[in-house]
Amino acid sequence: MIFAIRPASQADVPGIIAVDMAAVRTSQALAERFAASLSAAVADHVRLVVVAEAQDDANVGGGAGVVGWAKTHHWDYDDGPALAGHYLGGVTVRPDFRRLGVAAELTAARMAWIWERADRAWFVVNVQNEASLALHRKWGFREVARGPRFHTVTFDGGEGVLLQAARPLS
Repeated sequence: MIFAIRPASQADVPGIIAVDMAAVRTSQALAERFAASLSAAVADHVRLVVVAEAQDDANVGGGAGVVGWAKTHHWDYDDGPALAGHYLGGVTVRPDFRRLGVAAELTAARMAWIWERADRAWFVVNVQNEASLALHRKWGFREVARGPRFHTVTFDGGEGVLLQAARPLS
């Protein structure tokens, strides 16, 4: 399976919502509000939203449509140990496309974009999300702090981890 990773457009918003619904991360009741938030993120020049499209070798021009997506956030102010800067947002992959490297490809695209703009990248995650913590270690993320919230992000179970990575030397 081949995955094309690219910046999202407004036309991708319905596909992103479908991915989140398949992953049970949003509901039909919240879809309209989520679509408005996604549209704003896609249009924001200090953020990046990327999508993954699945394409097989026999069907290079088409495929399964959007099978995963991810975004960045930019905070222009410090919030305790969570300094201003570019943050990785969540990664969501359709359940039938998980464990195929899609999340890693989406993260690589966002990290390359951040490194073009900053010397540090930030990431917050629930302390219990071992899969996400393991994925982000590949980019050198190290724990900075733990707490119940960083910027506007709160955590199920009450504890999150703030991590930071430095741009690799060229």
